[in-house]
Amino acid sequence: MTKETETLRQWISEARNIVFFGGAGVSTASGIPDFRSAHQGIYNTPGGRSYEEMLSHEYFVAHPDEFWDFYRRVMLYPEAKPNAAHLALAELERRGKCKAVITQNIDGLHQAAGSQKVLELHGSVHRNRCMKCGHFYPLEPLLLGEGAPRCQCETAHGPCGGIVKPEVVLYGEPLNDAVMEEALEAIARCDLLIVAGTSLVVYPAAGLIRYRSPRCRLALLNRDATDYDRSAGLVVREDLTQVLREAVQAPNDAAADSGR
Repeated sequence: MTKETETLRQWISEARNIVFFGGAGVSTASGIPDFRSAHQGIYNTPGGRSYEEMLSHEYFVAHPDEFWDFYRRVMLYPEAKPNAAHLALAELERRGKCKAVITQNIDGLHQAAGSQKVLELHGSVHRNRCMKCGHFYPLEPLLLGEGAPRCQCETAHGPCGGIVKPEVVLYGEPLNDAVMEEALEAIARCDLLIVAGTSLVVYPAAGLIRYRSPRCRLALLNRDATDYDRSAGLVVREDLTQVLREAVQAPNDAAADSGR
């Protein structure tokens, strides 16, 4: 265990109200590529139109079939499973320490790991609704086929036929005010804010950490430098899944690992 991981472990032990704020880097160990990494982020994949354009509200409205074909191919990872970071955070919640997980991810892996209090700033691929009648669709029936799924709800005139839209925040769409307010309040109350796997360049979400209390400890776990490193009490560059696993595991487990 590194010195930085040991420090985080001690901070977790002393904290009573932990909030975790995570980005795409939290899910890379689950096989989901991140968005802005200089190494393998999907935004650096060569192609015609930019990812920002194809994942925009304007493009969805104008080209729903092309949007869905691209969305299925690039954004959906139904076989992904929670990794050690997701499991560690769920364990902290079970211990009564982690009061909220705030995530920029849309993959639902925190819930799959067992976390109950998850604030999804950018929505979830697991929630989809017909734009015409509002009928809810889970992800699974939408994975197959081509083009935009059409609503199959029966009406007096036959199937609804409305286009189904994923409840994810596309470029050009606002964040959910209620979710943002709840995230802000959680950060304002916490005594330890752990930020991991995010470059902290996407606003307004990245600005949330400014609302922490002056008494709140800030730990940043990210491979690359961020604009907030100087204001953090702890900066960790190692693999965040291993760091969180080691920092959260029970003392007896840690002792056993150190003896191997």
